[in-house]
Amino acid sequence: MNPSPDDRFEVRAIGWVESPLTDRGDAPRQGDEGAPDAVLRLDPAVREGIRDLAVGERVIVLTWLDRADRDVLVVHPRGDRSRAPHGVFSTRSPDRPNPIGLHTVQIVEIDDVRIKVRHLEALDGTPVLDVKPLLGPVGER
Repeated sequence: MNPSPDDRFEVRAIGWVESPLTDRGDAPRQGDEGAPDAVLRLDPAVREGIRDLAVGERVIVLTWLDRADRDVLVVHPRGDRSRAPHGVFSTRSPDRPNPIGLHTVQIVEIDDVRIKVRHLEALDGTPVLDVKPLLGPVGER
């Protein structure tokens, strides 16, 4: 069966980002470009899912970039108009048909369902979709 462009999937937020970043224009493009520490405030219903996370661990946080423009298919990389336009699937632009954010962060502190992380460039109030461990090469897992 071939998927149709009209296929729908349900995705539910498991939490929200608490960050000093509130304006998209002030946010760094990537976490390692000066992004502040932030907190993942998770729903208590997912508490058991985070029980084995540890301070110092690097994780991947998936977010829903709720302020993105979902109609954009072509952008100037990094917003630099001197660069040739590229299709969004060859860029990390937040503006795209399904604006899923992918962030590699380090856990600084865990307090119940609040996880403080380093270098998260997501805006305050951004929905969190998932948290996954950052895996190394197969022999290191």
